[in-house]
Amino acid sequence: MRIQPAERTKGVQEYYFSRKQKDLDAVSAERAAKGLGPLINLGIGAPDGMPPQAAIDTLGKVAQATDSHKYQNYKGLPVLRQAFADWYTRYYGVTLNPNGGIQPLVGSKEGILLISLAFVNPGDVVLVPDPGYPTYSSTVNLVGGKVQKYDLKEENGWLPDFDQLENMDLSKAKLMWVNYPNMPTGAKATPELYQRLVDFALKHNILLVNDNPYSFILTDKPISIFSAEGSWDCCLELNSLSKAHNMSGWRVGMVAGDPVMVNEILKVKSQMDSGMFKAMQIAAVEALAQGPEWFETLNAEYRRRREAAGRIFDALGVEYNPDSAGLFLWGRIPNPELVDGMTPGEVLSEKILHATGVFITPGFVFGKNGENYVRISLCAPVPTLEDGLARIKEYLAR
Repeated sequence: MRIQPAERTKGVQEYYFSRKQKDLDAVSAERAAKGLGPLINLGIGAPDGMPPQAAIDTLGKVAQATDSHKYQNYKGLPVLRQAFADWYTRYYGVTLNPNGGIQPLVGSKEGILLISLAFVNPGDVVLVPDPGYPTYSSTVNLVGGKVQKYDLKEENGWLPDFDQLENMDLSKAKLMWVNYPNMPTGAKATPELYQRLVDFALKHNILLVNDNPYSFILTDKPISIFSAEGSWDCCLELNSLSKAHNMSGWRVGMVAGDPVMVNEILKVKSQMDSGMFKAMQIAAVEALAQGPEWFETLNAEYRRRREAAGRIFDALGVEYNPDSAGLFLWGRIPNPELVDGMTPGEVLSEKILHATGVFITPGFVFGKNGENYVRISLCAPVPTLEDGLARIKEYLAR
């Protein structure tokens, strides 16, 4: 290539699921040519259900108004910020400031980069969970920070090891990423965990960012980092409508925190876009107004899917927690196999993909501590999961 890319891109790879799609397309085409059933993709966590009907109806209605197609306020409509605040009061028992303490986002994933741009200087250390969402590390690399992994391990319930954290050199630590219910492991947060994390962040003057999009999925009660004492002095929290409202393609999220910190994020965001489509914002207000019955129905379906995914793991001999939260089921391979330098999770994933046309995600994608694990997405209906199970059982019988 004649024109060389920026140095910052050298530490970043194309997102795994984007790269893997080429392989999945090839397997799909091969199966079609042989007259076999279609590929069953149990990889990525993209909710397949419909959003609240009130949100869909409102989107179409507001889109018909002549004033809906102009540039919007960079801070988001006041009615949307108030809706986020009301949502937090109603379900998390936390009071947010809609006048400066909430910034609507184009999905919470945007917020990960914006926060990194706003707070991380070149050379700053950022604490990133392993296993964890790969985007945490890639954004640190993009802004010139240094990734410091901290372990999440099964024997510790996939919770941070605070002894390990205290023994790290934290002199340059600037920011720490936390994500519960955890992706990919499904571990749940507790008020005690959040308080301990906040105390750690205050002690070491670290910005603690809680990435909280799975808090409604297969949990008894959603929890916010802002329920912990002292959190307003050191925390930000990301959230979105993607998972809890089946609206991943809508790209509606938020970041909340002290208005001074949120304003630093707005400084960056206002250079990058010109506000969210008005009809989308008003529709999001309707989605946020959903009552408890919405989440009860949502979770009843995900419980059925979690049980069906568990039967796949049972057939494969993979060990898992049947009470995990979030959109995925995470399981350990009890007798790991290494082939051609691949991790055990990758060996099993590739074997099942090419033999049955069923794709499950290898855990190495999420870090070294995930190498002996695989993950099934619950974003497929029970009949699809059962079809995948039948194919796997047939393969194992052969």
